[in-house]
Amino acid sequence: MEDLIKKISRTVGKEKKGKINKGGRPKVPHKKSEALSVMCNLLEKKIIQANARNAGKTVSVFLRDLGLHNRAVIRVRTLPRSVLQLTGTLNHIAANINQLAKKRNQGNDLNGMERALLNQEIRSLQTLVKDIKNAIS
Repeated sequence: MEDLIKKISRTVGKEKKGKINKGGRPKVPHKKSEALSVMCNLLEKKIIQANARNAGKTVSVFLRDLGLHNRAVIRVRTLPRSVLQLTGTLNHIAANINQLAKKRNQGNDLNGMERALLNQEIRSLQTLVKDIKNAIS
C-alpha cells in the first residue's frame, strides 16, 4: 500500500515538474503580445465588426490584415442555389439507402414497398447524374 502511494506521489510530482506531457493546445511560435488600440465612434465600431464578420475573421485579424497588407480577403460562403439543392437531394438519397442497407445487413429481407423505394432512389440518382452532366456540358 505504501509503495502504491509513493508511486502515485512520484507521478504527481513529475506532472508538476512538466516531465509528463499534459496535452492541451500547442504553443504558438510567434505569440501576439503587443496590444494596439484604435479610437472610433460607435457607428465605425459596428461597421468594422460587421466587415470582419463578413470576412469570416475576428476584428483583430481583420484589422491586422488591413494594416499589414492594405487589404482584407473576404471569404464568400454562399453557394449557388443549385449546389445547395444538389447537396440536399444527395443527403436525402443517402439517408434512404442507409436505412435500407441497415435493414438488409440485419438479415431482414426487403419487402415490396422497400424494393420500390430502392428502385425509386436508383432512378433519382440516375436522373441526378444526367442533370449534373447536362449542367457541366
